[in-house]
Amino acid sequence: MLGIVITLAVIAAVAYCVLKNYYPPIILLLAGLFMLVCASLMGVMPVGPKQTTHFLGFDYAQAFTNLMKGRLPGLGLNIMLIAGFSFYMDRIGASKALVKLCVKPLAAIRSPYVLLAVTYVVGQFMALFINSAVGLGLLLMASVYPLLIALGVSRASAAAVIGSTCCLDLGPSSSNAMRAADLMHTDVVTYFVQSQIPVALCVVATVAVGHFFVQRWFDRRDAAKLAAEGAAAGEKQDVSKAFEGAGPVHYAFLPMLPLVLLIIFSPMVYSGVKLSLQTGILVSLLISFFVDLITRRTFKECCKTTSAIFEGMGKVFTSTVALICCAELFALGMNKVGGITTMISAAASMEGAGIWVMLFVMLGIMVVATIVTGSGNAAFFAFSPLLPEAAASVGISTAVLAVPVQLSAGIARTMCPIAGVIIAVAGISGLTPFEIVRRTIPVMILALIVNVAASAMFL
Repeated sequence: MLGIVITLAVIAAVAYCVLKNYYPPIILLLAGLFMLVCASLMGVMPVGPKQTTHFLGFDYAQAFTNLMKGRLPGLGLNIMLIAGFSFYMDRIGASKALVKLCVKPLAAIRSPYVLLAVTYVVGQFMALFINSAVGLGLLLMASVYPLLIALGVSRASAAAVIGSTCCLDLGPSSSNAMRAADLMHTDVVTYFVQSQIPVALCVVATVAVGHFFVQRWFDRRDAAKLAAEGAAAGEKQDVSKAFEGAGPVHYAFLPMLPLVLLIIFSPMVYSGVKLSLQTGILVSLLISFFVDLITRRTFKECCKTTSAIFEGMGKVFTSTVALICCAELFALGMNKVGGITTMISAAASMEGAGIWVMLFVMLGIMVVATIVTGSGNAAFFAFSPLLPEAAASVGISTAVLAVPVQLSAGIARTMCPIAGVIIAVAGISGLTPFEIVRRTIPVMILALIVNVAASAMFL
């Protein structure tokens, strides 16, 4: 019982600090160390007998060292390489070329709410290759948002749809997907194709239809306000600036290279060649460099743009990778202090109902943590180490918990007014984040329900 009290108190303190804009990685690190100290006072040591430094004070740091050693060469390097590739695609104009190519067919749709639904589907597809929710949101606000407004869609509806285009963390470029695949002891491509896609297709269809009806309902309810915006909606919208710096049309296929290569050279298609995620990213970078060189024919400038690769790797290390390592120490502290383990054991003792209780407990933790912190990564990496133990305790495969819980982190982020993408979209649209999440919450609740149902059906 004491472990549960300590765990809940520490979670509340972390939530308060994050809401007050304290730097999340150091808060999670300090919280993890505090729980390790509490655990040692209860007789549970921070590291095993083979890893101890033989001085308790150093053992707390050794626990963090062990996590860093295990995380940086694998998942950490994967994330940094993907970030470097993403930054490079942005620097050479390939990301904008992809958006320009994808949004061009949208101009042919004349029904505003059908356009809203299709915009979400297209945006979620682009999220497979543009793995920054904020970056994709800003690109869509610059390109699709004026088109939506010109067709008579309200600012709030357009912003809500664009803010939710990354509500599912899908594909090999998602750090959450990589972590889930790691927990399941499989490669991220297999996890994406066999576990994520069946569930995601159901959720994507639900979100698209949900936006159609929910945004139309909100707009009709706010008809007076919408009429006041009518003059602005009828003004000429200039989207040409949205694609300044976009590369040639063939650059649009460069962001897709890693996913295409990894799927082709995977056990599901061709197992004769083994291609790791890291090697696939490096091969894609080399191909992209030579395509850029052949197109631009300026060797010095092409070499200069590759600096974006290392800038991206450094930037994501200071944010996501640091957050992952600190979040895992936080999770280790929770495990050592025993609070979460006690709750998992209680759910496991409920016989037939234990599976559903466990699923809803883990989903509840993930959704609340994501909404409080505004980060799906922080929440998932903090609590994901609990999933294998939780699944084993009720006799199910890790996938049955990992997939819905992992997807729920991205869904919950779209309901959070302090999430980066919501704040960015709100700033450009001239709305408050609360005006946007008021419209995303009903759709995301539907998404959570279908997420659970589809996971139960397919996994």
